[in-house]
Amino acid sequence: QVQLVESGGGLVQAGGSLRLSCAASKTIFTGNTMGWYRQAPGKQRELVARITSGGATNYADSVKGRFTISRDNAKRTVDLQMNSLKPEDTAVYYCGAPYGSRTYWGQGTQVTVSS
Repeated sequence: QVQLVESGGGLVQAGGSLRLSCAASKTIFTGNTMGWYRQAPGKQRELVARITSGGATNYADSVKGRFTISRDNAKRTVDLQMNSLKPEDTAVYYCGAPYGSRTYWGQGTQVTVSS
């Protein structure tokens, strides 16, 4: 069974921090690249950060130096530490990963950054 469950969103002032966590089932997590994505109102879903099973990471230019993605292979979790948050980071954040012929998504968690 494929399952991704996000947690940790909320409301924060600009300059603040939040930490998101994604708990994944073994089927989709083991040996897979895991990612955090976001979708703001009226915009397409975009990649925020990805991490391979070996720990290699890549980030969207807009979050480099502010966000850090990490994974715990024993717990099957992927976290996104978000610092120096800006109002433009406001979006629904999704954990996502490919499996088979498609990408699976969690239910999403709302992050709202007030100015």
